[in-house]
Amino acid sequence: MQQAPRRKAFLLGLRDGAPFVLVVVPFGLLFGVAAREAGWNLAQILGMSVFVIAGASQFTALQLLSDQAPLVIVIVTALAVNLRLAMYSASLAPLIGAAPFWQRALIGYALTDQTYGTTITNATLRPPMSAQERVWHFFGSAAAICPPWYVSSIAGALIGSAIPPALALDFAVPITFIALVAPMLRSPPHVAAAFVSVAVSLALAWMPYNLWLLIAAVLAMLTGAGVELLLERRR
Repeated sequence: MQQAPRRKAFLLGLRDGAPFVLVVVPFGLLFGVAAREAGWNLAQILGMSVFVIAGASQFTALQLLSDQAPLVIVIVTALAVNLRLAMYSASLAPLIGAAPFWQRALIGYALTDQTYGTTITNATLRPPMSAQERVWHFFGSAAAICPPWYVSSIAGALIGSAIPPALALDFAVPITFIALVAPMLRSPPHVAAAFVSVAVSLALAWMPYNLWLLIAAVLAMLTGAGVELLLERRR
């Protein structure tokens, strides 16, 4: 592949990922503050952010460890929260599945809600790209999103006590998902799946260990697939 298209795709991904820094940084700061208050040292905080690189499961594991839950419960619950990444992988496979193993390995490592959102939105709303252009677009978005996550986690641990509570850093979590989901609500299957996921999540929020998340995800996917099949039959 020529250097120019690859560089153009990377820079486009960098541009697409850049706005998410506005929510990734507060999210990372919040994790650093919470982990420090739970008694974690800097190495543990940085290790968690670098090796797990998944904010929702990191907060879940942190809370369960603080509650002295059994280690097996911590691991299983964190994996359950991250199950959505397996769905993301399946969704991206047709787009970048032909990439070399080392590229797919890096994509697997850097696959987050934000990098997935930028990649799938680019593939859905913009003119078609080659598989390699999509790969380098993903790398560009990862370059914009992942390093700020590492740095902000450590910054939160170091300066957490100096962050005013009035800043309400937890605003970053819902804003992130609104920014990811809203552009994709362009068809009846997407809208139906989103409605079911919200309704089921609210109805089952009382369930322990985030089990409501798994149930809502499965029912939302079944709903979206069902609506899509129904529309195809009518056509």
